[in-house]
Amino acid sequence: MLSPNLINRVGLHTWTLDTTPLPEVLRIARDVGYNAVELRHTDFTRCMDAGMSNVEILAMIRASGLVVSCVGLETGLLFAQGDEQRRLLASMEVMCTRAAALDCEVMMVAPGSNPATNVKDAARNFAAGCDIAQKHGLLCALEFGSRHPVINRLAVAREIVALADKPNGGLLIDTYHAQCVGDGGRAFEDVPAKEIIAFQFSDVPAGPLVTTATALDRRPPGEGVVQWREVLRLLMEKGYERYINYEAPNPALWARPPEEVARAGVTRIRELIEDAAR
Repeated sequence: MLSPNLINRVGLHTWTLDTTPLPEVLRIARDVGYNAVELRHTDFTRCMDAGMSNVEILAMIRASGLVVSCVGLETGLLFAQGDEQRRLLASMEVMCTRAAALDCEVMMVAPGSNPATNVKDAARNFAAGCDIAQKHGLLCALEFGSRHPVINRLAVAREIVALADKPNGGLLIDTYHAQCVGDGGRAFEDVPAKEIIAFQFSDVPAGPLVTTATALDRRPPGEGVVQWREVLRLLMEKGYERYINYEAPNPALWARPPEEVARAGVTRIRELIEDAAR
């Protein structure tokens, strides 16, 4: 039997409860049994727009008692140029400072929705981001997105990480995006464990792929076509020791009570982990 330690490493990505204010998200995550929370740049912006200072936001997050498993950046860095690149690198510096203050070790770098160029540009900017993260003792996890025109497969993300060639750079694997592009199940079997820095999960509905850019059709684990036993067994075989974060943005879920949505995610993934460990 494999070790089911992942049961105690389940985080809630705040996008899953996007229409719920961060103070409530933190309370709900703690109350329904999550071990951690994954935060976004948007969470800080919304709190500051509501009148909170950075110090107050950090204190609120610490007071929740939850581990901060990952912090996301303002999007667009990978293909930014000129003044926009400099602005986003400065924004990353701020986010890394916040992550370090919360004892978080992982920064998440998403493909973004700005005009994409090529993997060499993405690798160059990813490397610059890794250098900033390194100053704070942090890791950088590159995500591939199923709807992105360039960074849309595991192999492409691995190529970018290899070209960047930074000791603190690696991958974020998301079960939703992987399943959508044919990289589901055990497709990451040949990825060395040390390259997997972060992991997100949600399910993919059966039927034709929805091609909207924001992929807002994600489902709770076990309600779609993701091969959970294969995915979770492989993570355990590799000895993955960081958090797995439930990211399931979906307007249909936002219309339901947030406690119900959050509880379903953590309850079902733990059942699937137990099954995979047997």
